[in-house]
Amino acid sequence: MGADLHLDLSDPSGSSGPGGRRAALTRALRDAVREGRLAPGTRLPPYRSLAADLGIARNTVADAYAELVAEGWLTARQGSGTRVAERAEPLRRAERVPRKAPPRARGPRHDLRQGTPDASAFPRAAWLTSYRRALQQAPNEAFGPGDPAGRVELREALTEYLARARGVRTEPGRIVICSGFAHALRLLFGQDGSGGGGVLRGPLAVEAYGLGFHRELLAGAGVRTVPLPLDEDGARVDLLGRQRAVLLTPAHQFPTGGPLHAERRAAVIDWARARGGVVLEDDYDGEFRYDRKPVGAVQGLDPERVIFIGSVSKSLSPAVRLGWMVLPERYVDGVLAAKGEREAWASVLDQLSLADFIVSGAYDRHVRRMRQRYRRRRDRLVAALATHAPRVEVTGVAAGLHAVLRLPPGTERSTVKAAVWQGIALDGLAEFRHPDATEPDMPVRDGIVVGYATPSEHAYGAALEALCAVLPPPGE
Repeated sequence: MGADLHLDLSDPSGSSGPGGRRAALTRALRDAVREGRLAPGTRLPPYRSLAADLGIARNTVADAYAELVAEGWLTARQGSGTRVAERAEPLRRAERVPRKAPPRARGPRHDLRQGTPDASAFPRAAWLTSYRRALQQAPNEAFGPGDPAGRVELREALTEYLARARGVRTEPGRIVICSGFAHALRLLFGQDGSGGGGVLRGPLAVEAYGLGFHRELLAGAGVRTVPLPLDEDGARVDLLGRQRAVLLTPAHQFPTGGPLHAERRAAVIDWARARGGVVLEDDYDGEFRYDRKPVGAVQGLDPERVIFIGSVSKSLSPAVRLGWMVLPERYVDGVLAAKGEREAWASVLDQLSLADFIVSGAYDRHVRRMRQRYRRRRDRLVAALATHAPRVEVTGVAAGLHAVLRLPPGTERSTVKAAVWQGIALDGLAEFRHPDATEPDMPVRDGIVVGYATPSEHAYGAALEALCAVLPPPGE
């Protein structure tokens, strides 16, 4: 059919007759070729199509094309249509010369940062199969404005999957699709950019170790966070004060590791009932466990006192910007109001693809495959440390995608610095400590957080060797 053309037919002479229109069209096409907007070989629209687009007579277009063919700007062959001549070189202008792209910043030689799955393991073929099937089966209305709650197909698939895999009790009407955990926080506390005020207010109790990015996001929403000390049984929920909300990672505390003890899971529900409060449950890597029985969601203990938040950023990829909130009934309308009248964040086609990915069983197969891969990675890390750094204690490795390496007192900063010098990207444990956590309640411990899921398979061995080389020697 030829390329779509944007042509300015305003005639400097002011003539509005047929000759003026033909001259204006001829000039506009000639200029487009000269300036490179129409490249050599580009097929132009048929006379009838361009005439209809420009609101002019078909013969006017035919005459303009014929004139430019005669001048050598265009060529016309039977069966090939009218095209820009291959010899029609565009005008070379200094300002049109593309600038040399700046050199790309070199990344680390060994990436052991936490929170990222192995990008090379994304299930491209299976995802493409689900995407195609979802696209073929999508109803016409799916291509209109999206429901802010999210596609019902995905919410129904999540209802079944979360009940089966995580012990979540819900129904599709209580699930709101979002673009990830950070987006969920913005919706809940009023920083999603929609102008909504959110449904929760501070202060918010949080674990003494957690992501600084989340604390900064909450601070931007005017929410004061209060640190809860941690011990071997998880967050000290018995120290919850007057707060009406608490954010926990009960399946696998981030980043120190370990599940919230069963007694404390029950205790935090009792607290929420007594205070009229709510628990925000971050299920950031709940699918990945290795040496322990599955730990169900706290939400299953009381669906009206827990907001359960999950995503596919660890199980699939952070590039698939999809997450979900399972809400108590009293919060559903407020979250939808904060989100707006239509879906503005999560692609409807990706939602339909994920729904198919779950229903077809491909998601379960992928999670099982990655669980086995990450367990092997974990085992290789533990074995390497036992051989090369036996004094380094490894914790938090019964589940998740990272490990905490406990270091001798006073060595964390120097170890992180040595890692940087050797091109290793990792995090010091101190980076995750809440700035208001006090020493008596939450003693400072030196350590590094190692993401063993991040490197590709072929790069993992070299990353382990480099890591062991920068750890403190036995004498320290």
